[in-house]
Amino acid sequence: MTLIGYHASHEQFSPSELIGYVQAAEAAGFDAVMSSDHLTPWSERQGQSGFAWAWLGAALQATRAIPFGIITIPMGWRYHPAITAQAGATIAEMFSERLPWIAVGSGQAMNEHVIGERWPSKSERNERLLAAVEIIRDLWSGKLVSRAGPIKVDQARIHTLPDEIPRIVAGALSPETAEWAGGWADALITINQPPDKLRKIVDAFRRGGGEEKPLYLQTHVSYAGSDEDARANAFEQWRSNAISAAISETLRLPEEFDEACLKVRPEDLDEHVRISADPQQHVEWLEADVAMGFEEIYIHNVGRNQCEFIEVYGREVLPVFRAGATAAASDPSIRVNLKGRPGTS
Repeated sequence: MTLIGYHASHEQFSPSELIGYVQAAEAAGFDAVMSSDHLTPWSERQGQSGFAWAWLGAALQATRAIPFGIITIPMGWRYHPAITAQAGATIAEMFSERLPWIAVGSGQAMNEHVIGERWPSKSERNERLLAAVEIIRDLWSGKLVSRAGPIKVDQARIHTLPDEIPRIVAGALSPETAEWAGGWADALITINQPPDKLRKIVDAFRRGGGEEKPLYLQTHVSYAGSDEDARANAFEQWRSNAISAAISETLRLPEEFDEACLKVRPEDLDEHVRISADPQQHVEWLEADVAMGFEEIYIHNVGRNQCEFIEVYGREVLPVFRAGATAAASDPSIRVNLKGRPGTS
């Protein structure tokens, strides 16, 4: 059975709001949660970016049993890999089997430039990423780690380790990165793209050494009561996704992303966001993802209407993938309080 999870977008919502949303997502029948990890949002319209690692511990405590994953950049800028290793080990020790994976990528300048160092090329970032993964794995094995470069480490050891070590998942947006990651990653995570492009990424990962390794997918969707509202929500909140990766990874401030999006039109978003008011259409998109081999799919509703999205998915989408399951969104415990935040009663 494919795991279908909820994506917690720190760029769009305060940490306290996201606590309520993941509680509601669990009650509605989502199987897991994926968390972003940003210092800055993609747009001034989004306006948030809480510290994801602190939030992760609180969110795990506030939910009952669902697992969480996080995508982060452990390459010696905001986070040294020794700090990432310690953070992941601590969360995994406190919440046994509920941090089954962390995903890593080569990052964007928007989050990493703040330490004041130059922003390196993609090839140099990949070199550092692979070094960071090796450091984390050595630390999680209990080793005393020292390295001269490309990321320096001086006699580091993690003293508090969990019984179950998280998998390290590679984030990849292109076939080239996916193929390179196939040899060292425990799994792959990518984002929704047109089927032909998505297939190329999957095939490249398998060709590079990931034949038997799990495939995860993050899908950007926009659900609302009408197609017009769904498209308006996507345009208002997520038009930065229409910028190419080569450009977006070099921009530094939300204002720069907003300027880069000045010529993006609402109709340009179809390649980047799955926009529909029809729950059946969302089911069909997910069925196609499952058929392509994705074992875990994390849904990011890009609009601010999280309560509406969670309720409709819980009632009309998730049960399709749960043979014999009861539609969890009919659970009367799901409520929305006067501040618009979901909670449980």
